[in-house]
Amino acid sequence: MFKVAANLAKAALTSAAVISLMLTSAMAGPEGTYTVEGNSPGSGAPYEGTVTVERTGETYQVVWEIGGTTFVGSGLGAAPAKGGTIMGPADDADYVLAVGYVSKPANFGLSYYVEQADGTWKGIWTYGGSDKIGTEIWHPE
Repeated sequence: MFKVAANLAKAALTSAAVISLMLTSAMAGPEGTYTVEGNSPGSGAPYEGTVTVERTGETYQVVWEIGGTTFVGSGLGAAPAKGGTIMGPADDADYVLAVGYVSKPANFGLSYYVEQADGTWKGIWTYGGSDKIGTEIWHPE
């Protein structure tokens, strides 16, 4: 009887450790390189590319390469705190990312992402003067 209980306790601890590791790795902040798939505002035209997110002090630098065009943005994160969400300097716990971006010659826009349990980041975006939104998913490389 004690051996069965010990084995069950060991299995429970192992399961808890695996779940904890999965949650930690899935929620590790936005830094990294991702493949991107998205749809453009209005037309819904699909696109693919890459995006790199680097911490730059209290903010993030976000650089997309999409169809030969480079978009550069500055991001602000938000992290969980006391049952809610707190905005502040870039943090490993950030699971929300808002990004203002520019591309040449003079286009600008705004995007907003939320980290998912599987490690992807799902978001919406628009560009200056638009009344439509596009969608985007970042897949960790």
